[in-house]
Amino acid sequence: MTASMDPVVIADRYALEDVLGRGGMADVHRATDRVLHRPVAVKVLRETATDENDRLRFTAEAQTLARLSHPGLVMVLDAGTTAERPYLVMELVEGRTLGRVCADGPLSPERTAALGAQVAAALAYAHDEGVVHRDIKPGNIIVTDADRTKIADFGIARLIGDTVRHTQTGHAIGTAAYLSPEQVRGEDVTTAVDVYSLGLVLLEVLTGERSFPGSPTESALARLSRDPEIPDWLPETWAALLGAMTAADPAARPSAGEVAATLGELADPSATRVMTAPVPVAAPVSAPAAAPAAAPFAAPAASAAALVASGRERLAAVPAHQRGVIGAVGAILALVVVVAMAAGSGGDTGTPTSPVSTPSSSPVSNTEPSTPATPTSTPTSTPTSTKPTPTPASKPPPPAPHDKHGHDKHGHKGKH
Repeated sequence: MTASMDPVVIADRYALEDVLGRGGMADVHRATDRVLHRPVAVKVLRETATDENDRLRFTAEAQTLARLSHPGLVMVLDAGTTAERPYLVMELVEGRTLGRVCADGPLSPERTAALGAQVAAALAYAHDEGVVHRDIKPGNIIVTDADRTKIADFGIARLIGDTVRHTQTGHAIGTAAYLSPEQVRGEDVTTAVDVYSLGLVLLEVLTGERSFPGSPTESALARLSRDPEIPDWLPETWAALLGAMTAADPAARPSAGEVAATLGELADPSATRVMTAPVPVAAPVSAPAAAPAAAPFAAPAASAAALVASGRERLAAVPAHQRGVIGAVGAILALVVVVAMAAGSGGDTGTPTSPVSTPSSSPVSNTEPSTPATPTSTPTSTPTSTKPTPTPASKPPPPAPHDKHGHDKHGHKGKH
């Protein structure tokens, strides 16, 4: 759209401006609300998106967001249909995606914990409201200038217990690098999938490396054969928490609320150094109280260890014969998923993520290479992401993590 052209106006109210991102089925524009005189982001289903499932998923996203109200979630403002094309109006958030923030290098454990605690708290709220996001990744987490986070893109979210499907049964959907094992197997999802994905995100933020790089097929299959590698230079408390979050069996993972409580403790290690008695965690989070500590992270260690123990108890409650068939059945289902993935995915170079689009309607959506379809404005030229040199777990930690952050906008202003 050029300056000489009259802007497209949706619903006689939203004047579309520059395109902030393009997804598999929709475009997101910066826009001006001519009634309330404020900037907004408008997501419009593309004319070429004629698949009925695309329309159903688009409508489902609007309905899902409309039932949620939390400072850690991008807010929906309006929705409707124009010229037979559905649209969704969302708040325009100032900030950058977590993927862009981490393009500068790994973050410190304290900052990672602070950001992660916010994301986990927002997920806990969504889960309490019966919503599973299903596509938690750096490109769907917005970090504002004040270091507050917002989860975006509920395009493939699902209501817990909802029997209506907008994808084929047995097909995984999401971003391959962050799928949980049960998603790879094409099984029904629970809130545990978001916890697993967040665990992979936190590992990537801390280390600068994806846990499961490679093509969508390689990345997904690796999920079924091994756990993510947790570097031994990470503090023990971090290792315990991440190990619990990325447990292969969803029954062994902590809840998002428990993760939020533990990360909240990890975010401020200085507070644990002066503790002389356990401090109870505020309700409704059920994470254990912190224990006295003589060194950084010692108090959260009790919480992290308790999460692992509670996960084992939950896993033990699953009948042994059911646990025994998980691997065999999962391997068979994974073959179906991988065949669909190879046919439907555009491929993945395994490069670090940049602001990414909403997942397409393909069985497994690996969306990193595309531009954002969340209300995030990006620089006029696509930044080049340079993958950090891998650091083996047995070697010292990578260069000191950064805590300084520039900003563009969600809409970003493109400052790096």
